Amino acid sequence: MTRRYWNINLEEMMEAGVHFGHGTRKWNPKMAPYISAKRKGIHITNLTRTARFLSEACDLVFDAATWAAIRARCHYVNKKWLGGMLTNWSTTETRLHKFRDLRTEQKTGGLSRLPKRDAAMLKRQLSHLQTYLGGIKYMTGLPDIVIIVDQHEEYTALQECITLGIPTICLIDTNCDPDLADISIPANDDAISSIRLILNKLVFAICEGRSGYIRNP
Repeated sequence: MTRRYWNINLEEMMEAGVHFGHGTRKWNPKMAPYISAKRKGIHITNLTRTARFLSEACDLVFDAATWAAIRARCHYVNKKWLGGMLTNWSTTETRLHKFRDLRTEQKTGGLSRLPKRDAAMLKRQLSHLQTYLGGIKYMTGLPDIVIIVDQHEEYTALQECITLGIPTICLIDTNCDPDLADISIPANDDAISSIRLILNKLVFAICEGRSGYIRNP
């Protein structure tokens, strides 16, 4: 894999609070190599290691985006992960077809021509599908890579990826297990500024990978 420069700045990460971990009583001992200090009862993440793993993750998504530039988009799940979303892909695919059909019916006015009771039921169904599947509505197959922000909250998603052999990139706070993901990025997974900074770097790498493919197909 070719090494690239992703402009990962330690000062920028400090300003975003990437280095703040959990309280020293709430931690996973496996995170010890990624912790540089304790301050006022809080573990402080070693940002040099964070930068290294973030750079590796950017390389990974850059190359994945290069190969998948034509057929893939970036999808996301920002609500509760539905168990089996990936491991039971045939069911998810059926739901996505239903979701897209209902969206089409709504846009073309088909729902408004139904009896009120039927229309109301389908609108509720559409709303539910939008909430849980809206971020993957155009997904046509299993993802090439999954980026997980909160390992504890999204453990089911992580386990599904492990089961299916899908590469994972995880933001891991000091209470997480760094051995579970393919690439673990030690970082504050509670602060919006920290999450945004890390994800922006990865998104930039994805966009660079896509544009590189378009320039050199």
